[in-house]
Amino acid sequence: MSYREFIADRTRDCAVVAHRGIWRAAPENSLAAIEQAISAGYDVVEIDICRSADGGLFLLHDDTLERMTGLDQRPETLTSGELAALRLRDRDGGKDNSVTLEKLSSLSDVFELTRGRIFLHLDVKDRAVIPDVIALAKSMGVDSQVDFWASLESSDDLAWIRQTILPHDVLFLAKTRLNVPDAQRQLALLQELSPAVCEIYFDALEELQALKPLTRNTGMALWVNTLDSIACAGFTDTAALVDPDAVWGRLIDAGISVIQTDEAAALKSYLSARRA
Repeated sequence: MSYREFIADRTRDCAVVAHRGIWRAAPENSLAAIEQAISAGYDVVEIDICRSADGGLFLLHDDTLERMTGLDQRPETLTSGELAALRLRDRDGGKDNSVTLEKLSSLSDVFELTRGRIFLHLDVKDRAVIPDVIALAKSMGVDSQVDFWASLESSDDLAWIRQTILPHDVLFLAKTRLNVPDAQRQLALLQELSPAVCEIYFDALEELQALKPLTRNTGMALWVNTLDSIACAGFTDTAALVDPDAVWGRLIDAGISVIQTDEAAALKSYLSARRA
């Protein structure tokens, strides 16, 4: 099954997206963290992508390497060989976490590891890098198991998406905000594009009602992050651990069918109990 087919399947359970892999048991964005997400049976793993000085593609969330490697430099100032030699700090990095034997992961190694085993949400930090990532995914034959996302806030965004991403027939994830003054314009752009899946931001669950006609008519899936740092309307992982029905349950009942979380094990357990 392709990622697009998985997302479009209205009979599936809510998808569990493991944020940066299982980073509490291995360095975030590392091969080990991704392997643990695969072994645990999660649907999707989110990874962050940057580019080296010589065009290599690697996994890193921050603008600099300091938090995860202790080197206060931007990844684009180093060659692929220099980046590949860097060892990662454990978990989410920082001075309080020890240096491990895990190296900074190349995207090609990730594609090899995950081929046919898990879907990938590719958070490309600089959208100018997206064409290179698409090219690598296609050359390695994994383009049917990855997604690409971008904000859809203006007609320029829409034109860029249509020109840069859609011709390659890869799964596209739009990012739309219902909690901003120009929400109606963003909704109009979303309706015009009608992507297979949309990452949605809101201040109240009632705002999701505006999406009902679009999800009903097009089958568009809705994606929400419950990560504590960017969650909407208090629907956080921390709150979900206390009362999953009040967070994950309410989101699912409101039509959300993809949840990105730092508590993937708890979400998967909740979904199993909810089905019982």
